[in-house]
Amino acid sequence: MKADRPVRIGLLGLGQMGRNHLRILGMLRGIDLVFVHDADAAHCAAVAAQHDVRAALDIEAAAGEADAVVICTPTVTHADYIRRLAPLVSALFVEKPLAHSLEAAQLVAEVVSEHGTWVQVGFIERFNPAVVGLRRVLQDAERVINIDFTRTNRVSSRITDVDVILDLMVHDLDLALHLNGPIKQVEAHGVVESGLIEFASALLVHQNGCFSRVLASRITEKKIRLIQATCTDRFVDCDLLRKEIIISRQSVTSQGGAGAYSISSHQDSVLIGQQEALLSELQAFVRVVQGGDRQGLPDFSAGIASLEASEAVRSAVRRSCT
Repeated sequence: MKADRPVRIGLLGLGQMGRNHLRILGMLRGIDLVFVHDADAAHCAAVAAQHDVRAALDIEAAAGEADAVVICTPTVTHADYIRRLAPLVSALFVEKPLAHSLEAAQLVAEVVSEHGTWVQVGFIERFNPAVVGLRRVLQDAERVINIDFTRTNRVSSRITDVDVILDLMVHDLDLALHLNGPIKQVEAHGVVESGLIEFASALLVHQNGCFSRVLASRITEKKIRLIQATCTDRFVDCDLLRKEIIISRQSVTSQGGAGAYSISSHQDSVLIGQQEALLSELQAFVRVVQGGDRQGLPDFSAGIASLEASEAVRSAVRRSCT
């Protein structure tokens, strides 16, 4: 697209996440929000009037006037919208997960490839300043042995169309792949309630020899977003909510007298930026639409990889519950 005109974007879905995207899109320079759409026509009309933007009923016709579309609709609709819109725009942003199943995502892969459509998946944690800082810290480590991911949130149980794996754990499965690379082995256990997995704990063995332990719960009352990394030269605590990283370095000093010794440790706090992750995420998407760098962004293949890992964990949990 020409750099001298605004990026024309459409927005599908005006639920909680969709309204967050609407807020950010309204803040970005060089953006022309050309339409919004929601399955609830009355709600869509009200939001559109409030933000002085067109409420679209015919999605395909509206998309024909856009460069890109942001999809924030229920997970079960993602694959269908990708199939319908990939031929019409140069780029799509799809909130996580890419689709409700690996099979559904694979079925739309051909149309995405055929039209060369850029698909960015909404793995917002990659843009969390704490994760950005953690990645630098781990790249500087002597060797990463294991990374623990913990994500719990009772409130998220309002979501009933997907289990805890696609609701919560998929964020950390993406991060595990992002930080440690492809997975060669998966073991998992969990708890099933009313037919849905609500608690899951998985051990991932990566091809590079590292381990990831991933825990997600919609049973736990306390909201936790925590990553802890064990390295040969350091232990790293990363709190995604507080946006805080603490590095503990340990040394052992032997002392005389019957082999006695003392252990001393040193802690460093890492300075973390405070920019909102969703803002960074959408800025990156807009830059791609403008012809910018795509390196390190969660694309269609990353969405597929996270679904492959999700289904491996789900299968292992189901086996453990039989």
